[in-house]
Amino acid sequence: MDFVLANCTHAVSFSAKQRSLKGRSSLVRGRKQKVSVIRISNSAVEVSRSSAAASGRSDGSGEKKDWQVPKSSTALELLDIERGVCIPFRKYSPETVRNKVLESRGAVLSLISRGVEIVWNLGLYWSILMYDYFVGRDEEVVPFRAQQLRKLLCDLGPSFIKAGQVLANRPDIIREDYMNELCILQDDVPPFPNEVAFSIIEEELGRPLEAVFSKISSRTIAAASLGQVYRATLRDSGEDVAIKVQRPKIEPIIYQDLFLFRTLASFLNGISLQKLGCNAELIVDEFGEKLLEELDYTLEARNLEDFIENFKNDPTVKIPRVYKQLSGSRVLVMEWIDGIRCTDPQAIKDAGIDVDGFLTVGVSAALRQLLEFGLFHGDPHPGNIFAMRDGRIAYVDFGNVAVLSQQNKQILIDAVVHAVNEDYAEMANDFTRLGFLAPGTDVAPIIPALEAIWQNSAGKGLSDFNFRSVTGKFNQLVYNYPIRIPERFSLVIRSLLTQEGICFTLKPNFKFLEVAYPYVAKRLLTDPNPALRERLIQVLFKDGMFQWKRLENLIVLAKENVVKMSSNPALQKKDLKGSRQVVNKLDLKDTIKDGARLFLLDEGIRRQLLLALTEDSQLHVQELVDVYRLLEDQIDIPSMALEVARDFPAVVRDLMLAWTESVLSDR
Repeated sequence: MDFVLANCTHAVSFSAKQRSLKGRSSLVRGRKQKVSVIRISNSAVEVSRSSAAASGRSDGSGEKKDWQVPKSSTALELLDIERGVCIPFRKYSPETVRNKVLESRGAVLSLISRGVEIVWNLGLYWSILMYDYFVGRDEEVVPFRAQQLRKLLCDLGPSFIKAGQVLANRPDIIREDYMNELCILQDDVPPFPNEVAFSIIEEELGRPLEAVFSKISSRTIAAASLGQVYRATLRDSGEDVAIKVQRPKIEPIIYQDLFLFRTLASFLNGISLQKLGCNAELIVDEFGEKLLEELDYTLEARNLEDFIENFKNDPTVKIPRVYKQLSGSRVLVMEWIDGIRCTDPQAIKDAGIDVDGFLTVGVSAALRQLLEFGLFHGDPHPGNIFAMRDGRIAYVDFGNVAVLSQQNKQILIDAVVHAVNEDYAEMANDFTRLGFLAPGTDVAPIIPALEAIWQNSAGKGLSDFNFRSVTGKFNQLVYNYPIRIPERFSLVIRSLLTQEGICFTLKPNFKFLEVAYPYVAKRLLTDPNPALRERLIQVLFKDGMFQWKRLENLIVLAKENVVKMSSNPALQKKDLKGSRQVVNKLDLKDTIKDGARLFLLDEGIRRQLLLALTEDSQLHVQELVDVYRLLEDQIDIPSMALEVARDFPAVVRDLMLAWTESVLSDR
């Protein structure tokens, strides 16, 4: 059965079989799901679920009702193309926002009142900045003015707090000293009264608090821009849970603010196109889309389910389960995480947790989210990450997550390969493909700047490399060239910077890349994904020459990752006799089989390898011996021989097909 979606910028046709894609990177589950997002990659279409079915929407009565896809604006269409996704049903569109805030005379009056409030407060702040500039003291009062701005955003409400949090990670829009002050908004927001919060919980539950919970904390555990968290105990089971409750009456205000933001943005398109290479409306649309997603706690519950599914076979990562029967659009009840927050590094050390092992697990989990699943936690600040006493890492707060399409993940891996190969022209093109540069932008002036940034950072070696220094240099590049940081990649940057900061707090001399490189090396060597196999070949061949030293380095780094991970107690499993068994070897069976198959079937690769073995009129046997010595403790020769024997008939068949094809093509 074929499905066709013609509502998107480009119609996409795909069969039902294509919806079950291999690998967790597609975010597609084996269970039945409602279709809402189709992610377009070079070779596949990825499908994810949301709050409405593609065939209709239920109103609770069991009947299906037809739904209409809101007409996409030009900015949203461009956003979908850039992301490599097609969204037939979305919570946000400019038309939806406009209809909400202009639906009645009372709504219009409320909008005008809100606009006056915003213009008055921001205008007053702007006039103060202009006065500072004219009297020549604008630079000396920056710290104080940045603090004033943070407080002003808090006073203006959740939309502005959220906007401040976004600006804290947008060096393409705001200067660094203001960014640093706005970072405080990420974990220091005033709470609202308990009485109001408890009333909202009872409304969502349809029952009194005491009927569901035997006790609930009298103080908030955490407060954020859109909600706050309490600890409670379930009356029926005695289990401790976390209750996340949304701030009262914020939805109308957020819709009003988004309408006003976009109206203002329409007047700034010219400036934005000149400075950032995109129109200002697109930036507002990115912001509005994420904000309305965070406003619906049922989506956060689904994010939790997705993360649980992704990490279900990873014993080093803990994701809290959600109690969906107790949750709704404004209240989310989750399993309580009994761990140590990363805001308290001394408590982690006092608990006897192996810091090195914990950090290795954390970096690996972050890279898996980014490069393997394409679904990653967008706000992993220290308050949202816990160290479990058994060495696991636990995440909470999944309202802000970001999705990378299969295409975007492959381009990111391409960028890593191009960096390793020092191919800066292709790195610049990768920036265009990822949406940092507008299509058609001349990348020639950017290539020398990229080369200077990378060589200056990588030239120091792993011991001195850190993301913060690279990001600082990149911020200067963003400021000097028409580069816009797409919202999802601003989350990637923030995520990496935040987690690197946590690592430095727990271990000041921690080297992020000393953990990240081994993980990437292990994936390149062991992941059966054809795209990664292709990137491995690109890494091992440079200018047509086989890089023996790179292969040896990849093997050493991959073995290092296995050793570090296997030392974590969470990975140690008991066998039937009660003794602990730890898998501490690379699984290279698929890699070796694929390599042998490629050597036999691909004439170009075969020629290059034979040339590598006879380079400079010498037989390079020693390199082969060195590689074998690195791998001899990783390979079980009898089992490897058995695997090759099992695969032999398929290889012979492919050889015969390749030979037949070559004979026919010669005629």
